[in-house]
Amino acid sequence: MLSVAEAEKQVLEALAPLPGEDCPLVQAHGRVLRQTLVADRELPPFDRVAMDGYALRHDAWLAGTRCFRVTGVQAAGTLPLSLPANDACIEVMTGAVLPGGTDTVVPYEDTTRGHAGMIVAAGANLVAGQAVHRRGSDHTTGSVVVQPGVRLTGREIAVAAACGYAHLAVTLQPEIAVVATGDELVEVSSPVAPHQIRRSNDYALRAALVAGGHPRVERYHLRDMRHEIEHLLWHIVAEYDVVLITGGISKGKFDFLPRVLDELGVKKLFQGVAQRPGKPFWFGLSPRRTPVFALPGNPASSYICLHRYVLPALARMSGLAPETPRFAVLAERVVLKPELTGFLPVRITPGPRGEQQAAPVPLNTSGDFTGLTGTDGFVELPAGQEELAIGTAVRFWAWI
Repeated sequence: MLSVAEAEKQVLEALAPLPGEDCPLVQAHGRVLRQTLVADRELPPFDRVAMDGYALRHDAWLAGTRCFRVTGVQAAGTLPLSLPANDACIEVMTGAVLPGGTDTVVPYEDTTRGHAGMIVAAGANLVAGQAVHRRGSDHTTGSVVVQPGVRLTGREIAVAAACGYAHLAVTLQPEIAVVATGDELVEVSSPVAPHQIRRSNDYALRAALVAGGHPRVERYHLRDMRHEIEHLLWHIVAEYDVVLITGGISKGKFDFLPRVLDELGVKKLFQGVAQRPGKPFWFGLSPRRTPVFALPGNPASSYICLHRYVLPALARMSGLAPETPRFAVLAERVVLKPELTGFLPVRITPGPRGEQQAAPVPLNTSGDFTGLTGTDGFVELPAGQEELAIGTAVRFWAWI
């Protein structure tokens, strides 16, 4: 049986990168950037007024001038004015070009306005260049502003717009099939008999995938009928970029999936990982290298395996830069099964020194999906140890 680290390694090494496509900027939020964004001109492109007030020459104030003639108003988006004399000033608005001949902005709060002009307050201490955002101080022309491999948020979108990118090269969003299996499952809107349960895994997995930046997800249900599994699964594996299956992968009499996948040409890379929960986890590749993840049917197991393996795999396929692992310290002593890596749901609270403290929230069983509510994620407890003391640092995986 594989270790968690070896299973992760095999999954990531087996993946092929998704292709790229051109995307209009207005539709690019949440997409993975595939190009470098460079400044097409200096940022800011001019000496920019950073505060409403009056622009003047600092030397004039140092020489003792306190009353300045107001010779104009410089609004944002208008051609720059010029200062006619040392005893003059120009009223300026935030975002405007700094008027020629001026080098300092006095905010309104440090001034009074009289018939003779603008008077600088007696207690004001003007610093040369104050409230001026200097041209090119953020970035010079041609400098790299955003590297590829980031998921685009409003911050990167703002940069792209400011640098003139009306379209961006991004990673194609994969089409993902989430397949729930089992005769006991019924649709949420259908009547449910005492021996049946409502479908929840495929809803949970789809919601997490969409929240993780993968919106093209379709749900399917397969009953425990071999001919139905063969027919529908053939189409799913042929049509989708990624396939997630929940349930039907163990050794039960009606667990047809491993055999059917083999007959469809899906090569099993491994089945079974030394972890709890999620030991039956199965992974393989179709003839066209479609990754197929067969997750355990127990809800907590499938949800944890999604976060531990599938979402990182999709990030790798999308070209996302690797994330820095997150850690938390245990708020309680934890007893382990030393032969298995443990995944333990936790609630995160801030510690006295600002550290993340992980308070364990043990599940009743791996089928206890209700126990995941109110938790923030799970910690990964290493194999080979019988217990971990309070304050031990462990890797933390946040729910999407």
